[in-house]
Amino acid sequence: MTKGNLYLIPCTLGDTPPLEVLPFLVKKAVEEINHFVVEHEKNARRFIKEIAPKKSQPELHIKLINKFTDDLEIPDMIQPCLEGHHVGIISDAGCPGVADPGAAVVAAAHQNNIKVVPLVGPSSILLALMASGFNGQNFAFTGYLPIDKRERKIEIKRLERLSAEQDQSQLFIETPYRNNQMLESLLSTLHNDTRICVACDITLATEYIKTAPVSVWKKIKVDLNKRPTLFIIQK
Repeated sequence: MTKGNLYLIPCTLGDTPPLEVLPFLVKKAVEEINHFVVEHEKNARRFIKEIAPKKSQPELHIKLINKFTDDLEIPDMIQPCLEGHHVGIISDAGCPGVADPGAAVVAAAHQNNIKVVPLVGPSSILLALMASGFNGQNFAFTGYLPIDKRERKIEIKRLERLSAEQDQSQLFIETPYRNNQMLESLLSTLHNDTRICVACDITLATEYIKTAPVSVWKKIKVDLNKRPTLFIIQK
């Protein structure tokens, strides 16, 4: 039996109409696939309905992958591929497997010689880096920094030192309701000549992207509360 493929299906980064930022191949894949692995079923069904409105929702087979997923559940997610069906992984926002659940399913697919097909779509990490003016040849994504103020300060200083030593852009994120506190921490910890890029609401009508030294940021008033944001620093 010919195995099905595992498709990595990108989603929008917000309420932007899907076909304004996603290519036709994404729509085609969603129309042809009935087996999906998703973060939240309600969000995935809404996305599928938007991009393929004629698709029958009752015929969809949906499995969940999130921080509560047990490794023992992963094989069941790729089982349809072994039975000849295509499976699609859909993120809540952006690209599956990049700062997002899904990597474990992709790894299992490779272990079972299942073809993995990544589809083109918006990645907030890459879009922020593109717009930052920072080093796109040497960069690192750290994910979330520590919540504890002292530990966070130590980590910020470590990232600044790494950036200076390796000429490396340092990217990280924060829980949206703590974005303003993160920016305050950066401004009180980094050297005045270290540059910060704040990339917020990427691809949305409220998009805000600005790069400036810490000394300039201290004079800027911006509210990042509850807005998806990427922070990048470069010394």
